[in-house]
Amino acid sequence: MGKPTGFLELGRELPPKVSVEDRLKDNKEFVQNDVFGKKVNDQASRCMDCGVPFCHNGCPIGNIIPEFNDAVYRESWLEAWDILSSTNNFPEFTGRVCPAPCESSCVLGINQDPITICNIEKTIVEKAYENGYVKPKTPTSRTGKTVAIIGSGPAGLAAAEQLNSAGHTVTVYERDEKVGGLIRFGIPDFKLGMDVIDRKIAVMEAAGIKMVVNAHIGVDFDANDLRKQFDVVLLTGGSTVPRDLPIPGRDLKGVHFAMEFLGQNNRRANGMDLKTEEIHASDDHVVVIGGGDTGSDCVGTSNRHKAASVTQVEIMPIPPEKRTVNMPWPSYPMILKTTTSHEEGVDRHWSILTKEFIGDENGNVKELVVADIEWEEAAPGQRPNFKEIEGSVRSIPCTKAFLAMGFLHPEPTGVLAQLSIGLDERGNVKTDDYQTTQPGVFAAGDMRTGQSLIVRCINEGREASRAIDTYLMGNTNLECINDSLMIAN
Repeated sequence: MGKPTGFLELGRELPPKVSVEDRLKDNKEFVQNDVFGKKVNDQASRCMDCGVPFCHNGCPIGNIIPEFNDAVYRESWLEAWDILSSTNNFPEFTGRVCPAPCESSCVLGINQDPITICNIEKTIVEKAYENGYVKPKTPTSRTGKTVAIIGSGPAGLAAAEQLNSAGHTVTVYERDEKVGGLIRFGIPDFKLGMDVIDRKIAVMEAAGIKMVVNAHIGVDFDANDLRKQFDVVLLTGGSTVPRDLPIPGRDLKGVHFAMEFLGQNNRRANGMDLKTEEIHASDDHVVVIGGGDTGSDCVGTSNRHKAASVTQVEIMPIPPEKRTVNMPWPSYPMILKTTTSHEEGVDRHWSILTKEFIGDENGNVKELVVADIEWEEAAPGQRPNFKEIEGSVRSIPCTKAFLAMGFLHPEPTGVLAQLSIGLDERGNVKTDDYQTTQPGVFAAGDMRTGQSLIVRCINEGREASRAIDTYLMGNTNLECINDSLMIAN
């Protein structure tokens, strides 16, 4: 513990951001790094090095947080990097876009503001790149075993790095023209720039991992052929079937799934082929349907397009501003979240039922009919119901609508159909210790669990790599989350 009185002397402080006026002019990251300043050391000193560090259990990958906080306080950056990189393959991603369940379970958060764990993590990795600490995880020898990974999101890339470090020959297949999956085409550049992704991919390729792009397995290439070429196939294609909104007018021009909008904007910002007809929100009255992070990203992107207005609606009631008795520490609280995109300008509404899109004579959406609803108390073990409030039906301007209501399950066609992969009752891939119903075929990430956080997908990839290594070699020396928790405690 670097400074026993740090949490008494200092409050929580996050790095500065570029002003709203300036950051809306482009798609660049606007949260400023604190690589060389002293503030991050001060923030790390607030860590109390708790006897029972609940932040470990809050972190899905078991980051050894008090130890790297102490190293940062002492400005021992190589030590901090060694600790952080032992559990997290991609702190440059999680330090930027993770909702920080670790911070929600920080003991200091019981009666004060928690440690700025995410920003400390981001600072460590940026300092590591600056000082040349980031090295390819090249194995000392090869096992002769081959693994094909289909999908290059966080689960697939985490598994690739782990399996390659174990000595297996790994090839990652990606259907788009660049590796990254959701982290490249689903998260706006102003939160996670493609240069950050490319920097990490270059390190992985230098370690011997082969990346094959423009390879849509199950469509352009038969998955069975791939299965014959490799000892193991790992499926990490994500949960990519979006939840639709089956109301009248859904087929009007201007109504899009959120990922169509976000992915295309990242392509535009990086001079890439848009792939589909252009979707732009300039001068539009935008309505974002869905109150989660994807909806927030649509808000921020629409503001950068200079939309005439941006409205975000959510069917669920407004969350509380603070923890309730049903959300005790150290659980992750479902409280009201105001993101940086919301700060840039949006009209937010909760308990809203979307009833119908209204179009003009040319088939373009022009209005959205909505109504207020009232949620009823749910019976034990039952889902809550709602009723429409009489007289609340109204129309709001809507010349672009973005559906950000989450995802249902992976695409059942293509790879899953060709390999005859069994699915569970939710349409996700059914597994037993990450192995699917087909021997030698494994699955990890959102494809297996349903949509989740990037940090959970990293853990999925790491744990799947242990199962695959055991399948290939009879045992494994790859780290697991329990290892880090035992070391920390």
